[in-house]
Amino acid sequence: MARTRARARLPMAVAAAVAVMSTMAATGSTAATRPGAVGPDRPTIRYTEYGIPHIIASDWEGLGTGYGYAAAKDNICTLADTYLMVNAQRSRHLGPDGRASPGQNQNTTTNLKSDLYFQRIKDDGVVERLIAQPAPDGPEPAVKEAIRGYVQGYNRYLAETGADGLTDPACRGAAWVRPITELDVYRHAHAEIIMGSADALLDGQVDAAPPGAASAPAKPASSPKETAAKISSALAVSRQQSMGSNALAVGSQGVSGGTGMLLANPHFPWQGKNRMWQSHLTIPGKVNVSGASLLGLPAVNIGYNDDVAWSHTVATVAPFGLFDVQVDPLNPTKYLVDGVWEQMTSQQVTVDVRKPDGSLGKVTRTLWSTRYGPVTTSMQGVSLPWVVSAHAVRDVNMNNLRALNTWFRLDQAKDVEDVVNTLETTQGVPFFNTIAADRKGKALYADIQATANITDAHAQSCLTMTGQLLFNQPLRLPNVPPISIFDGKRSACDWPDDPNAVAPGLLDPRKQPRLIRDDFVGNANDSAWLANPDQPLTFPRVMGDAQAPRSLRTQELILTARKRIDGTDGLPGRGFTPETMGKLLFADNSRAADLALDATVAMCKSVPFGLILVDGTLVNVSEACPILAAWKSHDYTSDSRGSLLFANYWASLQGGQGIEKLPWRVPFDPKDPVHTPNSLDSGSSAVRDAFGRAVLAMRKAGIPLNAPLSDVQKVTRGGEQIPIHGMIGELGVLNVITMGQVDGKTDVVFGSSFIQQVRFTAEGPPQARSVLAYSQSADPNSPHHADQTRLFSAGQWATERFTEEQIAASPALVVKVLD
Repeated sequence: MARTRARARLPMAVAAAVAVMSTMAATGSTAATRPGAVGPDRPTIRYTEYGIPHIIASDWEGLGTGYGYAAAKDNICTLADTYLMVNAQRSRHLGPDGRASPGQNQNTTTNLKSDLYFQRIKDDGVVERLIAQPAPDGPEPAVKEAIRGYVQGYNRYLAETGADGLTDPACRGAAWVRPITELDVYRHAHAEIIMGSADALLDGQVDAAPPGAASAPAKPASSPKETAAKISSALAVSRQQSMGSNALAVGSQGVSGGTGMLLANPHFPWQGKNRMWQSHLTIPGKVNVSGASLLGLPAVNIGYNDDVAWSHTVATVAPFGLFDVQVDPLNPTKYLVDGVWEQMTSQQVTVDVRKPDGSLGKVTRTLWSTRYGPVTTSMQGVSLPWVVSAHAVRDVNMNNLRALNTWFRLDQAKDVEDVVNTLETTQGVPFFNTIAADRKGKALYADIQATANITDAHAQSCLTMTGQLLFNQPLRLPNVPPISIFDGKRSACDWPDDPNAVAPGLLDPRKQPRLIRDDFVGNANDSAWLANPDQPLTFPRVMGDAQAPRSLRTQELILTARKRIDGTDGLPGRGFTPETMGKLLFADNSRAADLALDATVAMCKSVPFGLILVDGTLVNVSEACPILAAWKSHDYTSDSRGSLLFANYWASLQGGQGIEKLPWRVPFDPKDPVHTPNSLDSGSSAVRDAFGRAVLAMRKAGIPLNAPLSDVQKVTRGGEQIPIHGMIGELGVLNVITMGQVDGKTDVVFGSSFIQQVRFTAEGPPQARSVLAYSQSADPNSPHHADQTRLFSAGQWATERFTEEQIAASPALVVKVLD
């Protein structure tokens, strides 16, 4: 069968070329083809419903040109702002005190600190050095060609409109909207690859100064236990407010009417450089892939082709490690390694800064480095004082442009084995798991990525006291990865090189966990341990924990998959179909409510006189009891009542702790990790007090206790307030939505972004449905600024158009030929 399908591809490719010519003729467009060429001579963009571009070209450069043009048309202000950041020019144009978002979270540092960080990378020539290397360290030919074309397409769109002619007020007429170069695109890609360490460590690196320096903070060192607790807590909060994802791959034993299915549900920011953007990319006979990418990267990061569909989820691997180096008290820029004092490297970094009067000045700062990497004096805002020792950062992705090769190869994968081979031979995935399903009926989970070569034995030999607490995590805060702090006095504690790894200091990819099954695998940002509970995985501690509690979201994903495959979820039949896969996510069920609602209602009804004393205030909760009791669906759909009250109560009860720390009658059991802990203790004072605080907080905020979710959880699009269903992941809701502050107003800040489900059958094209929750364009004047947001609000999906015949049949079809 595989050989038959492969032989059929060339005729299909020719048919695709004929179909696109027919499409263009039907819409009054023309395009010549070169003799013998397969595909249009000029890059062609076919827009279908919701502004989704289907880009076809005869080569990678043409494909990149179409991508660059279409991406700029939808989001040029966001892209131009990103190029401003990676070129360290935010302070020059926007002032030093504005906020920047170089990492996974929004607005985590100032423009000045962001500029100093990226200027250092520019001064070091990191990206230029990587571009110049042959693959796998440098970009493969297809990557180079596509990026060359992307630049042409972006610049062409800007030339057609000019900065003054842009419709987006965010950058209309701005001096910083300019033509770009290939180096700009590579800098952007590199910034995306290293962003896993930026939020935690950027400020500490640019603020680091030796003791006695005017800029050195006078903060005493805390005990190892106190420092580890502060860092763990700060990282837990950061992870709750940044990227996450769910993904479920179903094999032949779990699909009804098909061979394999995938649900992709990344939780990415709804604003800024980490927005996702949807496209369909075709070079007939070479690549045919549909899905979404981080804006400005001319490949599909999450999507499907003719034979395989894949997604990524944020992994429990720290993309960095620290080294504690003892410094000379008389000369603290010297540090001890193997009994010999070494001099730190100093580096003068200068950036342009706009002054309040509009004139330009310069800020110069001295940054320091060791053999291990840059010195930092904080992690996630927690002080790491440079006193008797200093901490140096080694970033596992600083020399990684391989991720571009990874994604280009995934776009052309043939099955899940091909996916594994791509992950192992490029080792470019920066901090993600990969979940995939193929036409053959196989489901894959793989945590194969750029991971520090830290074996368990190496860790225990080299961890400092603080490092032991962070790495082994006795606190077990939610989703905090193992953080290594090694003894920098011993050179043997550096990450050793492994001959089987693609780059120095990386863990052998063959030691990293993977699982291929016929039923299902999934991930919801916990470690690899329970990708499928019937086959627990083992792996080095650096990649996450095992035999430990799973999040409520992980429990919900596993239980929902099992019930659907077994046919015990109350829906018709057994196994997944497109309809039931959609209901899995948009049911918005809360695992926390499944476990604790009944006990909470019982507690509420048992409170004497309905009064709870909260911080000296008597709170009457009797009104709340029937409201929660009536919330029998346990869901976070827009019209649910009682759900907001439960969400406030649960947040107060959990308080940032691991789920196992709550007052359960049945504790966590590693032999039954999906169902434990359970049975909330309704007599616990913690339960009572948390409920009282929630009722009091809602009344102070003026929110009725029975208010529907849609009264509070909305996103602003122009002047329109669109209700958004879903809720924070701590409630065990798969459709994660998190509210926060955007330009001083409460809005959705991150959560479900590009959602896609794909089903394969033995023959025929993939069957796919998707929705981009925040829509294709950040431009409020675009017709595609809110159309998919309304679709998402209604719990609906767009049926994707993948074949040339499907594209040609679109009633919304508009064709743009790039002459």
